[in-house]
Amino acid sequence: MDAAPTASPWPAGVPAFDGRRSGRRILDDPLVNRGTAFTLAERKSLGLVGLLPPHVETLDAQAKRAYEALKARLTPLERYVALRGIQDSNETLFFRLLQDHLEELMPVIYTPTVGEACQRYSSLPQRPRGLCVAYPEREALEAALAAVGSRDVQVLVVTDGERILGIGDQGADGMAIAVGKLALYTACAGLDPAVTLPVVLDVGTNNPDKLGDPQYGGWRSPRVTGQAYFDFVESFVEAVRRRWPKVLLHFEDFAQSHATALLERTRERLCAFNDDIQGTGAVTVAALLAACQATKRRLSDQRIAIVGAGSAGCGVSDQLVAAMCEEGLSEADARARFFLVDRLGLLREGQEASLLPFQRRFVQPAARLAGWSVREGYGLHDVVRNAKPTVLLGFSGQPGLFTEPAVREMAAACDRPIIFPLSNPTSRCEARPADLIAWTNGRALVATGSPFDPVAWGGRVIPIVQCNNAYIFPALGLGVLAAGARHVTDGMFMAAARALAGTAPVLSDPGIPLLLPPLRSIRNVVRRVALAVALRAVKDGVADPADPATLAARMEAHIWTPAYRSIPAGWAGWAG
Repeated sequence: MDAAPTASPWPAGVPAFDGRRSGRRILDDPLVNRGTAFTLAERKSLGLVGLLPPHVETLDAQAKRAYEALKARLTPLERYVALRGIQDSNETLFFRLLQDHLEELMPVIYTPTVGEACQRYSSLPQRPRGLCVAYPEREALEAALAAVGSRDVQVLVVTDGERILGIGDQGADGMAIAVGKLALYTACAGLDPAVTLPVVLDVGTNNPDKLGDPQYGGWRSPRVTGQAYFDFVESFVEAVRRRWPKVLLHFEDFAQSHATALLERTRERLCAFNDDIQGTGAVTVAALLAACQATKRRLSDQRIAIVGAGSAGCGVSDQLVAAMCEEGLSEADARARFFLVDRLGLLREGQEASLLPFQRRFVQPAARLAGWSVREGYGLHDVVRNAKPTVLLGFSGQPGLFTEPAVREMAAACDRPIIFPLSNPTSRCEARPADLIAWTNGRALVATGSPFDPVAWGGRVIPIVQCNNAYIFPALGLGVLAAGARHVTDGMFMAAARALAGTAPVLSDPGIPLLLPPLRSIRNVVRRVALAVALRAVKDGVADPADPATLAARMEAHIWTPAYRSIPAGWAGWAG
């Protein structure tokens, strides 16, 4: 005789699903799926009997098994695909793996592997994630946001895929960078993945490889430009503001012709920032402040050459100017210490018509260049020969641009040159750390945009720190949520930079030239930086008054630990 049916576990008004149908829906939702960790009682009550093998595992056992399987993958991209497969099926297990092996796995989920993932994204086996808002569907913006359902989105990463890392236009396949950034918000700052959302604005692509690829999933059209482009992004921003007025909107990898303008249009209406401009600036300022303390020279005493005068290079320069002004320089005197080199050489008087507004602030007047010995059209070596910089930063995306003659000439005029080839992925780095160490006889202080192995030199091993935005943007997110900040100020980034600089190992042990802390300590570092951000938000008047203890308690309340969550009563899917 059949057993009497049990009462529905779902409240009135919520569709009830019996047996395998309800169980399959649970297994298909990565936010609640536990896989083989569902207990026998849960399997019976949730309709999972028969859908899972009978052995019940703990999360610890699942993580160990998954990690062993991951180690068997031969290439970083294979490991990326395997990790994304775990993330698509079981987010708790995915973030437990990152928590246990963050230093090892960050280069897989983020730079440099994420660059290759963007190039091959449409051909990789994976489930769709986040939102792809396409220009041909612009009339359905509200419906696209509504597809997220009732989730309380608190952090949103958006890209249009035009300037992915140093590899350029990847169109809709730039989604990989948004997914990767949000993974670090959780892995480094502990934000609940249920309150994050990756978005790609698909306005076409000018990448012929994408347009000719039969597997490319994006809109196969040249990029929308001009006012039509800005109108589309404006419609998206307004739709986000109506639906999630308190969201933190993180702009990522927009082209230099759009990045600054979009930030300026948005930052007073939403809590918004651009990581390429402001996050990169803050982590670079932090590493430079640490280097200055290690060499016992003030930042305002440095002469700074920057190769790559795009939105990132100029954004970093703006933050360094602000830091120099805090040390007592006037803005004019601070800007005079910057020599920015772009594709047409040094930014200088007479070029203004061909420059963007944010570049014109760093034009060197002709009178200051009088008497220069110019052999290469005001290229990098000309700048090194004449300006004698003590700091050299790279944002060019051009491998090998820091040449041996230029670096040796810099080192001849500076006892401890500070050289940061910051372009990523690794294939786009301006110089390899081993070469920089050799060309400067081991005297250079080096930080890179992508991870590199330590360098053996003169009987010692020199660690190479990655100047990684992951020290900044997750902390900014946690600080913003803890403070309830209404806007992101420049002062919040400066506070983040100074707090991060204070954690540099070189300050406590000059024999270890690490300008930023090791990644294995990043979660503790993020807490310290996040508190500095939250306090500065209060000081800047963009958050309600609160003391440090209150802000610290709020931070802890926002930190999610990778542990299986209970399935809400009446659950019918996170998007339902």
